[in-house]
Amino acid sequence: MKSKYKLLIDQLPYRPVAQVLTERPKNIMSTPTSIDEYIASVSEEVRPILESVRTTIRKLAPDAEERISYRMPAFFLDGALVYFAAFKNHIGMYPPVHDESLVPLVAKYAGPKGNLRFPLTEPLPLGLIRRIVKARIKQNRARKLTLGKVRSMDGGSLDW
Repeated sequence: MKSKYKLLIDQLPYRPVAQVLTERPKNIMSTPTSIDEYIASVSEEVRPILESVRTTIRKLAPDAEERISYRMPAFFLDGALVYFAAFKNHIGMYPPVHDESLVPLVAKYAGPKGNLRFPLTEPLPLGLIRRIVKARIKQNRARKLTLGKVRSMDGGSLDW
């Protein structure tokens, strides 16, 4: 006589290991390979909002590289500039803002780890986003210059 556990195990729908390892759950979105793909994958109502964020960043950092990083749209200029993403109730922006002059302005939108959450129920503060991007460009350039000076002291090159 089989134990009740053996009977339960016998009823499980077993599949070959190779099949289990190659199947992708249907509710998980595939990783986009470009910002265009990312924006196309969100709801129609949110697309114009993401496009306005992208356009705002692009105007301030025309030489920045667009890419997908951590499954989010990202801009890189002398390092990570900003990331942004669509969520159910807000547009998220990363990394946290550390510029002292902006901290009081972003307090309303600050998330639990310093990231920003712009509610979809409110107008997008594009002026604030412009100030954040300008501050991030300044921070990245200053960091690059500092790292370049340190490297040049020990015989390294300033060229990146």
